[in-house]
Amino acid sequence: MKQLKIPAVFMRGGTSNAIVFKEHDLPEDRSLWPEIFLAAHGSPDPYGRQLNGMGGGISSLSKVCVVGPSSRDDADIDYTFAQIGVRNNSVSFNSNCGNMSGAMGPFAVDEGYVKTEGGKAKVRIHNTNTNKMIISQFDMDGGFAGIDGDYLMPGVADLGNQVRLDFMDPGGAGTGKLLPTGNVIDTMTVPGIGEFEASIVDAANPAVFIDAAVVGLKGNELPADIDAMTDVMAKLEAIRCHAGVLVGLADTVEEMAGKPTAISPGIVAPAQDSTILTGETIPADAGDFLCRIVSSGNIHRALPGTRSISTSVACRIEGTVVNRVARKSDDPKADIRIVQPSGVLVIAADVEINDGKFHAKSVTFYRTQRRLFEGYVFLAASKVPNYMNYQQSLKAAAE
Repeated sequence: MKQLKIPAVFMRGGTSNAIVFKEHDLPEDRSLWPEIFLAAHGSPDPYGRQLNGMGGGISSLSKVCVVGPSSRDDADIDYTFAQIGVRNNSVSFNSNCGNMSGAMGPFAVDEGYVKTEGGKAKVRIHNTNTNKMIISQFDMDGGFAGIDGDYLMPGVADLGNQVRLDFMDPGGAGTGKLLPTGNVIDTMTVPGIGEFEASIVDAANPAVFIDAAVVGLKGNELPADIDAMTDVMAKLEAIRCHAGVLVGLADTVEEMAGKPTAISPGIVAPAQDSTILTGETIPADAGDFLCRIVSSGNIHRALPGTRSISTSVACRIEGTVVNRVARKSDDPKADIRIVQPSGVLVIAADVEINDGKFHAKSVTFYRTQRRLFEGYVFLAASKVPNYMNYQQSLKAAAE
């Protein structure tokens, strides 16, 4: 059978890559989107490599972004994110991606969704997954979003133009509450692990944080080493599923297993010497605490953007697991230095207490981005039968 093609752009945003579609190039019927996205990425692939598509074999390289005109008066664009399974056929719209959020403002400007004047751009992004606002600011270069700059982002080899991202009022994006259980600490009991303390924080995306010692780790292990610890990964998945049920994201752990991106486990530990992916050792005094995040079944090679938001907000909520392991500061608005597998992430979280309740006003961090290619993504027609029928129906209607 023939191949079908759809206009697309391939972009890097932070430490992720994604296929970026314009909304009007996709079917109006969104139930057709999953098979398109899976075929484009080469998923599912039991070998875990996605060789027959654009995916890169790990969660950070298996993503889709869809951009269109805004449905809100206070935003310039709508942005919808999809996480694509590698070995399975999951397509999740449950969460946003903070890394790819860094590419959406530049994409909007370069594609003409937003007009700019002068050397700087400001794009108001409505993320439809979370119904939250993101403000993206960056330098322009010759009428296009700037690429070259002097900002080195941890996990990216080259310097780039800094993109400032302000995630506004990020609390409750997945569950409706910053602290979904109402507690800064919950005592959980999970079969095979026993009783332990955890903090569940929902800012941009829900996350359940535990001390690394709960699963027998120091906290500075490299991602591939943890991935190879099948017993540890199984425990983290069990914690994830039980936490999801606890906050109402599913009725059973079995149902929660089918929602791999709805909530993520975070492993935190006090600052200590840590070897990162480059082989460099980050000394203990260079960071405030260590963090590892599970993303779609693997330890993320950096720190997912939206999960870094939950992590930083948790750090600013007194009494959470994250707050307890973090280096103390006299300034509640000081930058937070999180040591992750690709280096030190610097992030700022503005958290306040209103009427006795914690409120996350905003979280600010920086990314770089780059358009890698543009043109068409090709889909084997045999992999997209519903989209094929849709195209034929459009042709027949036109005739």
